[in-house]
Amino acid sequence: MQPQRIWPRRPGHLAYIVGSLPLRHASTSSSTHPATLLAAAPAPSSPRHAPLAVMPTRTLVKSLVFTSIMASPLLQPCLSVMKYVVESKSMLLSPARNPLMNHLLRATIYNHFCAGVNENEVRSTVKYMKGLGFKGVILGYGRESVAKVDPDDLDGQVPQANQQQVVEERAIEEWKQGNLRTLKMIDEGDYLGIKFTGAGPAAVEALRRGDPSPPPLIQQAINEICQATAAQKSRLWIDAEQQVFQPAIDAWTIDLMRQFNRAGNVVVYNTIQAYLKASTANVQRHLTLAANEGWSLGIKLVRGAYIAHDIRSRIHDTKPDTDRNYDHIVQSLLTREFPLRGGSSFPDVRLFVASHNAETVRKAYALSRHRRDNHLPTIPVEMGQLQGMADESLVVLGSPGHNSLDGLNVRLADRMRRRDMVFA
Repeated sequence: MQPQRIWPRRPGHLAYIVGSLPLRHASTSSSTHPATLLAAAPAPSSPRHAPLAVMPTRTLVKSLVFTSIMASPLLQPCLSVMKYVVESKSMLLSPARNPLMNHLLRATIYNHFCAGVNENEVRSTVKYMKGLGFKGVILGYGRESVAKVDPDDLDGQVPQANQQQVVEERAIEEWKQGNLRTLKMIDEGDYLGIKFTGAGPAAVEALRRGDPSPPPLIQQAINEICQATAAQKSRLWIDAEQQVFQPAIDAWTIDLMRQFNRAGNVVVYNTIQAYLKASTANVQRHLTLAANEGWSLGIKLVRGAYIAHDIRSRIHDTKPDTDRNYDHIVQSLLTREFPLRGGSSFPDVRLFVASHNAETVRKAYALSRHRRDNHLPTIPVEMGQLQGMADESLVVLGSPGHNSLDGLNVRLADRMRRRDMVFA
């Protein structure tokens, strides 16, 4: 299977959002305890009101429409039509040239999945969501294409041979500044979501080659982002991407955790995709490195998002297989057990359960609460879903009437996209 080149991407693709909610626990004893089956843990008590009662009717209707389309054969045709519209140069169809089309797409689709295209819009969205009971956010800078270098802009000062270097350096600087601006829009305890491929051609090529460390400019940029994140007491995670890039992403992220996740402070999280057959072994490797080297491990656990582009044989054969693997990893971490045999002392770990599977959310919550209520060793855990796709389980865990764990917060995560990229 040939690796898919994803850079540069043409501007105009719709952004999507990342949403989240967290549970925090104080019990982080290093002792171990026999694993408790997720299904055996008590289920959370029922809320006093309908879970979705706090959500505006308009939001619920839009969510129902979009999720119905995404779960039906209409998805691909709709995506094709949307791509055609946003890339159209027609005066009638182009959102960049037709204000009516721009407004229509923003009001129906973009605003449902995205926090906004500028700081004012993002802050307004965050304020609105917090008013619904969400206590924090996760924002991701969503620009996905590199600014082209116009030879006329260079005024003849840059030789042709060096223009590629100029493109790469501008892409890295734009990526760094975009993430730093996004970081300023979140508060203490919130998350910044980062994609390494967003740094442009130099990042993509280094990841594709499997370089053990980033190019110097990218290393300098990500260090600056991590330092700024730590300074304002926020957190960040590095998103998983296609498997052709993932070994290098893991290596780069582990180095960041070695540097910034010290003395009980967890600044950097890596993302593990549970639909991969090797994901359990990958979690085991992360745990072993953290235990042996004395740093804290942050894991964001997802099922996976690249099934259409990755090598199929590396992915679990069925959805139930993926579900079982995901729940096994969650159970192992929450009970402070290694998911495979052979582990030594369990390290300091933080877990973020990123899942739209209601059963997974209920099981993780129930097990975490069971261990806390019975004074059993566990780890801090947070939970989250994508904005625009969140279900009632997210609302139930954050509702005021719910008998939740101490410190339960609900976090919404969004991907922010620049105005000049979509519906300019």
